[in-house]
Amino acid sequence: MKQQGVHPEDAEGTSDAASRPDAAGPAEQDEDLVEVTHIDEVEGDEPLLPARVHRPSDLMRLLIGVLAVVVLLGIAAFAHGTTSGLEQDINKGTGQAPDLLIKIAGLASSIAILLVPVAFAIERLIKRDGLRIADGVLAAVLAHGVTLATDLWVAKAAPNSIQEALTQPSPGDIHALTDPVHGYLAPVIAYMTAVGMSRRPRWRAVLWIVLMLDAFSMLVTGYTTPFSIILTVLIGWTIAYGTLYAVGSPNVRPTGRTLMAGLRHVGFRPVSAAREEVSETPETGDRGRRYFVTLEDGPPLDVTVVDREQQAQGFFYRAWRNLTLRGFATRSSLQSLRQALEQEALLAYAAIAAGANAPKLIATSELGPDAVMLVYEHTGGRTLDSLADEEITDELLHDTWQQVRALQSRRIAHRRLVGDAILVDRSGTVILTDMRVGEIAAGDLLLRMDTSQLLVTLGLRVGAERAVASAVEVLGPDAVADCLPMLQPIALSRSTRATLRRLARERAQRERDAVLEASRQAKQARHAAAGHESGPPLDKAEKKAVRAETRAEKRAIDDALDEAREEDLLTQIRHEVLLIRPQAPVEPARLERVRPRTLISFIAGAIGAYFLLTQLTHIEFGPLIANAEWGWVAAAVLFSAVSYVAAAMSLLGFVPERVPFPRTVAAQVAGSFVKIVAPAAVGGVALNTRFLQRAGVRPGLAVASVGASQLFGLGCHILMLLSFGYLTGTEKTPSLSPSRTVIAGLLTVAVLVLVVTSVPFLRKFVVTRVRSLFAGVVPRMLDVLQRPQKLVTGIGGMLLLTACFVMCLDASIRAFGDETTSISLASVAVVFLAGNALGSAAPTPGGVGAVEATLTVGLIAVGLPKEVAAPAVLLYRLLTLWLPVLPGWLAFTHLTRKGAL
Repeated sequence: MKQQGVHPEDAEGTSDAASRPDAAGPAEQDEDLVEVTHIDEVEGDEPLLPARVHRPSDLMRLLIGVLAVVVLLGIAAFAHGTTSGLEQDINKGTGQAPDLLIKIAGLASSIAILLVPVAFAIERLIKRDGLRIADGVLAAVLAHGVTLATDLWVAKAAPNSIQEALTQPSPGDIHALTDPVHGYLAPVIAYMTAVGMSRRPRWRAVLWIVLMLDAFSMLVTGYTTPFSIILTVLIGWTIAYGTLYAVGSPNVRPTGRTLMAGLRHVGFRPVSAAREEVSETPETGDRGRRYFVTLEDGPPLDVTVVDREQQAQGFFYRAWRNLTLRGFATRSSLQSLRQALEQEALLAYAAIAAGANAPKLIATSELGPDAVMLVYEHTGGRTLDSLADEEITDELLHDTWQQVRALQSRRIAHRRLVGDAILVDRSGTVILTDMRVGEIAAGDLLLRMDTSQLLVTLGLRVGAERAVASAVEVLGPDAVADCLPMLQPIALSRSTRATLRRLARERAQRERDAVLEASRQAKQARHAAAGHESGPPLDKAEKKAVRAETRAEKRAIDDALDEAREEDLLTQIRHEVLLIRPQAPVEPARLERVRPRTLISFIAGAIGAYFLLTQLTHIEFGPLIANAEWGWVAAAVLFSAVSYVAAAMSLLGFVPERVPFPRTVAAQVAGSFVKIVAPAAVGGVALNTRFLQRAGVRPGLAVASVGASQLFGLGCHILMLLSFGYLTGTEKTPSLSPSRTVIAGLLTVAVLVLVVTSVPFLRKFVVTRVRSLFAGVVPRMLDVLQRPQKLVTGIGGMLLLTACFVMCLDASIRAFGDETTSISLASVAVVFLAGNALGSAAPTPGGVGAVEATLTVGLIAVGLPKEVAAPAVLLYRLLTLWLPVLPGWLAFTHLTRKGAL
């Protein structure tokens, strides 16, 4: 392969590897490279590295800076008293400084603030790093423009509180104000940040000393405020990282030539290096590039090179894992190269000391400030993923668990026991690699996570039975049983979770195909029988035979589904372990610090609560409650109670089997308690499905019945929303033209349908879901259609349920309003249907926040005064959500004790 030249940063970096950072100049480095060029041979290295890269860490710092600026301005705007007191305290403290000290600090900072950037630029030019200087100048220009725009905004359009926090009367001219943002300080901060000052501790210390002196002198002399200085620093810092992410940072990734020179500086005599081609993923991309290096004398080497760009890969994924998972389940996502090198070296030495087979680390070195290398003795072999199934013998499994036991005997956690981290050499010996993400002095939970991860890794290759048997043979049944609480997807590696999801999709597809095939064969048999019996109308006996054939068809579908149903790998492993230790704990351990749904629920609930509080602050509830019509309140209570009977009717209308009606009503009351702890669209479905199964309905049919009820309810909901919207739009006009809202809704639906059908991914997703729907729900609806009484019950229950809620909301409005503030029943129905749809889609339990906000805004939009809309919505939600919680809990407890839930 054609050899590459050395990047200027690489030349500097290799020089740093030989001694210390910034210890040697580029000329010395270049001479060294010229001497060895005739024997260096690099195979498999990148043919051409990009000149610039966009680092996710720069984007993260940009977002943090923007958020900090917003928070600062928010504090200045809404905490005026606090900011004024802070400024007075600072001015009082700084006013006691000696005048001589103030003059010296001001003079020194004024000179240094100009000399430090110039000196740093000269130092970078000597190092042949002109690209960084260009980045710094661009960032400084942009920062200056932002400061001018901020000054103009504060002077012309900002609230008075922000203006007072950022400015004060100028000491030289009492009629003039100081600058909100310092036009020379922000560009200097942006320049020094963009040129990479943070990676050079000496320059960073000098800069911060100069900045503090300058800020101190300006505060004492009264030319600025504390908030102005903080805003200046934030703007300069934010603009610098925004510039770096937009234009990209200079690529400092070392090439293969730099690696060869670095090896010579640590005493090796390399002849050639071959790059190992390994697919980089967000989970494994930071493990470094690997090279196979041959020497002039001695055995070959395995070298791993890690640079800042590879460390940045998967940054957002690791940050999200650190946010959502508990501390013991994650590792630090922000590590310096020095920390990464020290951690991997420590783990390598600790693993060998524990008696485990691991690559022997023989040398480490920095390749400049932006890369490090780790040199291992060569271990030839293949990964577990690359072995054929017949090559994975029981002896190999036993040896793998022996290595893990050796690590765990010294409290060492590997943290990534996947297929490509398990190496098998030519003699069949198992070697554990990729120890970089491991931990020493690990707790029991991490060691149990290692065991569960390896169980799944081996189970994917040899099955649950062999994986568990080999683990029990080496670790013992108790140690394997203790890992069951960790046997959950979130505790596994990202690649393992992806494999399990793929297998789950394939398993679900096989189940759907089996059901569709059984349904097709049953229909063919029935049609063939019907063809032989064509003739006069059927009598009662023949009709009975037809119904028997229909039941037989359903049994055939259920049997096919039962035969095709497969357990997932995690369930199989649990069953195998429970056969050995029936008393083993199976309840999953709580690994998540915060769940995404909980986070979204909290944010949505906070927004809804804020909206309601802002509406309620302008309402006087005392006179409002005193003048309330309690007769309408009683009517609202009645309508709320009748809604549970209607809900029971709407469910039983799609269940051909006989289910007790009173107990079904009790189950709907119990759903009021479940809605508080789960989203509305999820809790009710799960509870009704469980109730039908306990009532004797087969699991597949129970799911299909609830699905049919939900599907039919969705259709009715859409039709009623369009119908009442049409009526609302024609109320104030003599023509029968529909409202603009209805037309806009229809056009929106049409556009969504076109988008879904035109995008292959979305089209495949919808088709897959529709096929599963027709495989279960639609046949169930066909069964219901053959029973008109059941169909009338289901449809009537849905209409009655909607009517009860609409009348409850209308009665709540009339309880607080009068004839002058009343609105039509059609308008109330439209508002309810829209609010109910949003509440079902909202991730908050019971739609809390989303429903209240939607109903209140909707009622105000159709002409109801805010003073009536807000309390009416609160009364409606009190009767339909909060007051039924206690009866719901009692019903839930009663049904659970009776075995009905």
